[in-house]
Amino acid sequence: MNVLLLGSGGREHAFAWKIAQSKKLKNLYIAPGNPGTALLGENINIGINDFEQIKKFCVETKINMLVVGPEEPLVNGIYDFFANDEQLKHIAVIGASKAGAMLEGSKDFAKEFMQKYNIPTARYKTFTLANINAGFEFLEMLAAPYVLKADGLAAGKGVVICENIDNAKTTLAEMLNGKFGAASQKVVIEEFLHGIEVSMFVLTDGISYKLLPEAKDYKRIYDGDKGANTGGMGAVSPVSFVDDTFRKKVCSQIIEPTIAGLQTEKINYQGFIFLGLMNNCGEPYVIEYNVRMGDPETEAVLPRLDADLLDLFEGVATKTLHNKKCETLNQTAVTVICASGGYPDSYRKGIEIFGIENVDKSIVFQAGTTVCNDTLQTSGGRVLAVTSLDDTIENALQKSYESIAKIKFQNMYFRKDIGQDILNYKK
Repeated sequence: MNVLLLGSGGREHAFAWKIAQSKKLKNLYIAPGNPGTALLGENINIGINDFEQIKKFCVETKINMLVVGPEEPLVNGIYDFFANDEQLKHIAVIGASKAGAMLEGSKDFAKEFMQKYNIPTARYKTFTLANINAGFEFLEMLAAPYVLKADGLAAGKGVVICENIDNAKTTLAEMLNGKFGAASQKVVIEEFLHGIEVSMFVLTDGISYKLLPEAKDYKRIYDGDKGANTGGMGAVSPVSFVDDTFRKKVCSQIIEPTIAGLQTEKINYQGFIFLGLMNNCGEPYVIEYNVRMGDPETEAVLPRLDADLLDLFEGVATKTLHNKKCETLNQTAVTVICASGGYPDSYRKGIEIFGIENVDKSIVFQAGTTVCNDTLQTSGGRVLAVTSLDDTIENALQKSYESIAKIKFQNMYFRKDIGQDILNYKK
């Protein structure tokens, strides 16, 4: 089949890498893609939210399937755009409908949904500038630390954790007064959940589902989980504390009520559900929903997936996912992000990258890269995702760091402690 993949990051490079292995693939196109995806298919210079140009390309190229990588086109309704267009409605779209994408597009909607369907999550309330004083009062009812979330999409930066009440009140006022633009016109305040985080992933056709390999990502910029939040500095899969008992709880208490709730609400959902979970003494709680795969978790999850990804997607499109094979390799994947110096604050772009061609024991997924004057250069904060597979986490870690030693660009930065908490947890 002819496939169009939307997106340009490390997640999309990983998707392209996995899709390119499918026996069902005829042609793969990526819009807009990056230099890494160009090695696996054909990059198309179309923006992810330019629905009319996407339509034109799909019609002209006889696209059979659209795979949506990022959340923004889903929240903006690309699924509905295809479903309601006579020239496009025959094309399978792997991604949530606009109504389904509200699980990520609105934190308030997601929390209401969880409350309605008895899905375990933290206690919360939502506030606007009009009732900010009530927000201050609610904060005083909670124990520190305090979790404040912009209601809308804020490029992964809309969650702020405050250690004391004064800082929490100041942050609430800043957010409601436009710190994150329209995304924080409403702010969700919720109680802080203690425990250890894990990301779990579901592919669903709206009726049945497949549970994909779990992962743990590392958001903070510095070793020891210190410093500013980033889009993610690395990921490990599997996660040692996710055993069969925990998985069964996640399935029965979270995934199945979520899919049943979507059906009850008559929300069409054919794609990924990302569950950001807290493991609190063996009990799972939902921190957040996302309506796409995570980044950099995808770069650790897809290499462990023992399945034809297009075959799974075909099952989603035809609502026959329950018949499809979806197994997991019994190996550990470790992904380490190589970032631009200064990220997540200001950083230089256009720095030449050397040595990727020398890496032979790992997969190098490109994220913030571009080609200029026939040289590979940096173009973003998170530049490369170096993923290694091995029988143990120790060996996979060693491979990734040995591979990174072969890669060079000025001011390259990476965390040295990815996976160490899981090693310590095992002990």
